[in-house]
Amino acid sequence: MDQRILIDGLVSYVCFLPILTFHEFAHAWVAWKCGDDTARLQGRVSLNPTVHIDLVGTIVLPLLAVILSAANSALAGFIIGWGKPVPVNIANLRHRRRDDTMVALAGPAMNVLLAIGILAVVKIGVVADWPMVVAAGQRLALLSLFLCFFNLLPVPPLDGSHVLKNAVGMSDEAYWRFCQFGLIAVIIVVQIPFVWRLIEFATYTTLGAIAGVFRLGA
Repeated sequence: MDQRILIDGLVSYVCFLPILTFHEFAHAWVAWKCGDDTARLQGRVSLNPTVHIDLVGTIVLPLLAVILSAANSALAGFIIGWGKPVPVNIANLRHRRRDDTMVALAGPAMNVLLAIGILAVVKIGVVADWPMVVAAGQRLALLSLFLCFFNLLPVPPLDGSHVLKNAVGMSDEAYWRFCQFGLIAVIIVVQIPFVWRLIEFATYTTLGAIAGVFRLGA
């Protein structure tokens, strides 16, 4: 096991937690603004990381990815995971299908906004010659965009599954049957090399585009 990669992975995991917190906060906030206050009443419209932790998605799977990275697995360099699903009562949403899709996309959209804000700080770090700020910012921006595109995979409990559900008009009953196999589906999907290449392509292409706006070398 490569200790350097292990330490690097643990640093990435620490960076992953605040990014995930903003991601889940965005889901809860948009659901509230669309008419459903279920998440707000459960304290999920919050930037407190502890209220968004999911045992499997926030602790077990990401740390497993870190360990496998140290063993030179195909997962090396990436943190995969998700937060505790934000409770949404779609009956309370003003426009069920549209608003449910907006709630699902709010998390990935927040990740893109975070990456933009972080790279703006990186630009300041470059101008001011703050190498630690630049290095930390680049890592955070990369992780934020990776989390964005990973969560857009159309398998539960990931956000893309809600987008798929509403796009094809899947019934609630059919969707919940689909969700019963969600964790297994995620484990299978992350073993497919094409999926990783697709996520990597989307992540680095978006990172490069944002970096280009700030005239940074990504």
